Amino acid sequence: MSPSKPKSRPASLARSKPASKPKPRPQLPKAPTGIQGLDEITGGGIPKGRPTLVCGGAGCGKTLLAMEFLVRGATQFNEPGVFMAFEETAKDLTQNVASLGFDLKDLVARKKIVLDFVYVERSEIEETGEFDLEGLFIRLGHAIDSIGAKRVVLDTIESLFAGLPNPLILRSELRRLFRWLKDKGVTAIITGESGDATLTRQGLEEYVSDCVIVLDQRVSELISSRLLRIMKYRGTFHGTNEYPFLIDENGISVLPITSLNLQHIASSERVPSGIARLDAMLGGAGYYRGSSVLVTGTAGTGKSSIAAHFADAACRRGERALYFAFEESPTEIMRNMRSIGINLKMWVDKGLLQFHATRPTIFGLERHLTTLRKAVNDFKPQVVIVDPLNSFGDEGNPGEVKTMLVRMIDFLKTNQITGLYTSLTSGGMALDQSEVGLSSLMDTLLLLRAIETGGERNRGLFILKSRGMAHSNQIREFLLTDHGVELRDVYVGASGVLTGSARLTQVAQDQAAQMIRDQEVELRRIELERKRTTLEAQIAVLQAEFAVQEIASLKIIGQEKAEKAQLAQERVDMGLSRKADTKPNRLKAGAK
Repeated sequence: MSPSKPKSRPASLARSKPASKPKPRPQLPKAPTGIQGLDEITGGGIPKGRPTLVCGGAGCGKTLLAMEFLVRGATQFNEPGVFMAFEETAKDLTQNVASLGFDLKDLVARKKIVLDFVYVERSEIEETGEFDLEGLFIRLGHAIDSIGAKRVVLDTIESLFAGLPNPLILRSELRRLFRWLKDKGVTAIITGESGDATLTRQGLEEYVSDCVIVLDQRVSELISSRLLRIMKYRGTFHGTNEYPFLIDENGISVLPITSLNLQHIASSERVPSGIARLDAMLGGAGYYRGSSVLVTGTAGTGKSSIAAHFADAACRRGERALYFAFEESPTEIMRNMRSIGINLKMWVDKGLLQFHATRPTIFGLERHLTTLRKAVNDFKPQVVIVDPLNSFGDEGNPGEVKTMLVRMIDFLKTNQITGLYTSLTSGGMALDQSEVGLSSLMDTLLLLRAIETGGERNRGLFILKSRGMAHSNQIREFLLTDHGVELRDVYVGASGVLTGSARLTQVAQDQAAQMIRDQEVELRRIELERKRTTLEAQIAVLQAEFAVQEIASLKIIGQEKAEKAQLAQERVDMGLSRKADTKPNRLKAGAK
């Protein structure tokens, strides 16, 4: 019987069609601004070939943002630009941005930028009622064509349209201007001043713009802060929060948000803390590189000393350490650390340690963060110390402070920089909390506590957590000695861990008890030795008596043998004298 053939499978099952790949979605063309952080928030820049409105109050940085957009385009992306101003002359603009490193004269000479000042007389428009943009279009078009410009800035639009009382004409002319810029194919930034209840004075520009960036300057607790927000961006996703930004000698810096995506790489490399016994408590090797370490405790518990040990250990490895101090000057820190045997000045002189010491209230939160980022980018450290974190608590509301500190921590993690932070804990707070509320974000949390017993105050340390490693759960007393932080052995008494005088008293009592036990053991050993000596003497006497008896017994035995032999010989001799047989008859007994 032939085997049955397997049934053929349907073609639809025999060959499964591979899943079709989704078609890539079209992306809105964007023009990178070159402004640090802004391109990250906008997902690549502002809309290419479309107008963008930048609005805000006086002094918030509108003109500077527009100018930097133009300069970065000309120098970094080979996109020439035209800056048409309606309030400041070309000379004033050149002088104003020279302090930021922007050499407009050179860019104009190389035909990378055209600066044009247009004076608009509002009184003439109000008297005649005539307003026509044709002259502006001809002038702007000529400037664009003269250098092949790809970018255009109009600063500010209020000066151009402030004389128009009719809102219908104003709306029409605004649309006409924006349409002309789009048709020209240039990426444009138009600046505008904020109105009372609208984003701009006319309240119309934001509706015809493809992208709206709002700048704001706020003063809270005598501290000024600048904030940026993308109010509108057609055709693409973008960040919608308010982002602090800073204007410094390098231009505008918007705080980065890429670190908030939690995509930083976790390293398995370990770095020593500078305290050998603390490293042993941390699994024998110290902290993870790129991790965040928080040392928290009440005043005077040794937080700065542990931070100084970490900086010293990093410099001894040949690594760079950046120390941000907000309560003491660098000379104070170096003097104080010399008392515990740490010479930080040596590393400063060698260029491995750099201090940044300021009062927290001197800048706003975003300025502190930007200063840290700039110092990190310039010095390129492997270790950063911030001492203390809670100094920022008085600068704003807790939410703003925490947001700033989270971004600082994430920035360091993203760059694989190990950060050690100190934080003051109030006496009534829970041990697992800090005043800045960042305990949950830390990889390693060291708690320093004051232990008050017997009328004295001692220091204790324990590791509340250290992610990714087995660590000690012991509370360790430590001392600040002339050779640094010294962790003492764990000493547990009947009532718990003992420190200070209580520890010394218990040690003395234990030593006395041990001495008594040692004496008892020695007495027992002596008694045993005496008994052994006595027994050995008794054995020697018995052995001597036995030897004497043995000699006497052997003498008697010898005499008996001699007498027996002599008697036998005498018998033989007697037989011979009587003529007896010379040989005895041995077969006589039993013979037949």
